[in-house]
Amino acid sequence: MTISYNWLSEYLPVKVEPERLSRILTAIGLEVESMERFEEVKGGLAGLVIGEVIETAQHPNADKLRLTRVTVGGPEPLKIVCGAPNVAPGQRVVVATVGTTIYPASGEPLTMKVAKIRGEESHGMICAEDEIGLGDSHAGIMVLPADAPIGSPAAEYFKPYTDIIYEIGLTPNRADAMSHWGVARDVCAYLSHHDKKDLKPVLPSANIKAENNSLPVTVTIENTAACPRYSGVSIAGISVKPSPKWMQDRLKAIGLRPINNIVDITNYIQHETGQPLHAFDYDAIKGRQVIIKNEPEGTLFKTLDEKERKLSAEDLMICNAEGGMCIAGVFGGIESGVTDGTKNVFLESAFFDPGTIRKTSFRHGLRTDAATRFEKGVDISNTVNVLKRAAALVQELAGGSIASDIIDVYPKPEPKKEVILKNQYLKKLSGKNYHPETVKGILESLGFRIIKDSMDALSVEVPYHKRDVSLPADVVEEILRIDGLDNIAIPTAITITPSVEENYRAESFKTKLADALVGAGFTEILTNSITNSAYFSEEQLATAVRLLNNLSSELDIMRPSMLPTALEVIAFNSNRKQSDLRFFEYGKTYSTSGPGQYAERNHLCLYVTGNLGPQSWKGKAVPADIYFLKGTVQALLRLAGVRAELSVDEAVAGMTDVITLRANKTVLGHIGRVTTADAKRFDLKAPVFVADLDWDAVLSVALPVKIQYREVPRFPVVERDLALVVPTATPFASIEQQVERLRLKGLRGMRLFDVFESEKLGAGKKSLAVNFTFLDEEKTLTDKEIDSWMQKIMGTLEKELGAEIRK
Repeated sequence: MTISYNWLSEYLPVKVEPERLSRILTAIGLEVESMERFEEVKGGLAGLVIGEVIETAQHPNADKLRLTRVTVGGPEPLKIVCGAPNVAPGQRVVVATVGTTIYPASGEPLTMKVAKIRGEESHGMICAEDEIGLGDSHAGIMVLPADAPIGSPAAEYFKPYTDIIYEIGLTPNRADAMSHWGVARDVCAYLSHHDKKDLKPVLPSANIKAENNSLPVTVTIENTAACPRYSGVSIAGISVKPSPKWMQDRLKAIGLRPINNIVDITNYIQHETGQPLHAFDYDAIKGRQVIIKNEPEGTLFKTLDEKERKLSAEDLMICNAEGGMCIAGVFGGIESGVTDGTKNVFLESAFFDPGTIRKTSFRHGLRTDAATRFEKGVDISNTVNVLKRAAALVQELAGGSIASDIIDVYPKPEPKKEVILKNQYLKKLSGKNYHPETVKGILESLGFRIIKDSMDALSVEVPYHKRDVSLPADVVEEILRIDGLDNIAIPTAITITPSVEENYRAESFKTKLADALVGAGFTEILTNSITNSAYFSEEQLATAVRLLNNLSSELDIMRPSMLPTALEVIAFNSNRKQSDLRFFEYGKTYSTSGPGQYAERNHLCLYVTGNLGPQSWKGKAVPADIYFLKGTVQALLRLAGVRAELSVDEAVAGMTDVITLRANKTVLGHIGRVTTADAKRFDLKAPVFVADLDWDAVLSVALPVKIQYREVPRFPVVERDLALVVPTATPFASIEQQVERLRLKGLRGMRLFDVFESEKLGAGKKSLAVNFTFLDEEKTLTDKEIDSWMQKIMGTLEKELGAEIRK
């Protein structure tokens, strides 16, 4: 929510400095996220002065330049070289003196210095309007009226609009603060409480009455659940033209573009009161009827942005006798909107059901300011008051006469909510003893009415603008806000009941592995579960969970894979010269097998790209590869008590060169390289390696790992090397599996230390050199024992894998 300091100050009975106002807003729960100065003219014309051209002469070295002498009220005139064709003696002009910084309408700021132009000194500049941001013309210098005071600051003469703009981070429940009136009410409540004064916001009022009944309208509400109240009035003989400068300044300051006086009034009133309005061209209302109803499913309707939209049967519409004029509370129609030729208008001020408006807004992707307010809930009691205020402004700025009685259709008036607040509950929840009069003062300043005041409780009537208040806790929150959230005392001791974790083992494993990854140089990332369906294949989308009311076209699906959202993070970092990356993420993927049948899977994913370390004097940088990632994953699984079997697999979605991990025939996940297509999609130049572990599957086989101490062996370790030729397609994992099945008592480890391929070995062959480590903790191993084990290993590899032992 954007708030203008000048605009807000108009409703405050006392002056509050901008810095104090910022602190007050944050203290009462309207957190100020930014506080910035707004300038209609950048730089505020600081340093520029009004001067008079005393004389001009031709520049001796340039045909298009003139030498001028300009007085700006000082003891001596300034010598200025000017290239404008219209400069002449006696003119009152705007002068940028030496040291002044000017801000052109386009281009970079420029600070004036003493300059030599074609051999003649120039002490400043006589300005054109585009050179100081006052317009776009560069035809010549600005010539001011003869009564412009010489030597006076240009800022005082032109009075460019300046303001302080607050950006407030509103929580969704604070619909009452989505206006300058609402914020003023809260600020006055705070000042009344803390400054011990009875301060009320100064709110403009209007009391209009019908001057004639020349523009009658009949209003009918067919769907009273979606539109409980509808008010309107007709105004005849208006003149559509630009708004006055004061209104344009305020709208520009809060980021709105002025359009014309009628549209600007509806925007102004919306940000002033929080009540959205809509102006219809009266002459476009067929049959002089306004009907609030739902149109049939699939009805076509063209909105103000000239787009034809297909309506849902649940969309509430404002219709005339022949068809739709406006999507209620969301967006107007092109055929009934106000144009430059509009002479008569019908103003609408209504209350629409928040849920209905929100669904329609998301359904059509129309996130308008009006929809944002209606979906949070506006003040149903204020529709007529706001309508009168708007009609008075229309008469003031566009002329015309009130040409109908005020229409107010309110078939079932909404009763006010009542809440009972017990003193004991207030003390318990707030942790503070409040005097009863203090509580009543705060609540009354916010618009609550005290119904009953007893010794131990307070019964209050909730104002319509506080739609989020329905429970005693809500009333306590209001008291705490105005007293100041900063004033909540911090207790010296806190009593808590320890919670019992239901899934301690899973969380323990998760933390343990995360700590290990951080220790290995990985950084944890957290990406959005909602992503873009364009990232996925038709096969993946067949079981994907799509969003009904997506926030944007790029966020329309619950991710079926963890990979694309992580690649977005990798691309973001790579584009900022951070190319050596090690990331990990715990997250979920989603799928569906039919309506109401949804599934979630937990994942632990690792991503590596770039180099494993920087280049240094000791050697070149080592690029990341799939083997580094495989070793990291195996180490992680060992921490979880899992010994995984590895096998080369077919490509899975988004990966090539895939290695599948299994334990007890359970697939734990896959390791691979991101496909060229996916890497190209995200403009990634270096290869990206990914490990996608099914966390649920890992937990199903994980075992607690106990740290056990073992005495350092007293007997020597014996190593033997073995070279064997196998088909190129045979992975080392197959050799490991065959050797492990032998369950040799003295075998402590084996590792691959060389791979050799050559035509001399034969087509489709490779040589693997494997080191075996043997140990017996009870005695020294003999050659006979080791030879026996090596014979068994060689025999098994020859028989099962067709290996040829190299000797």
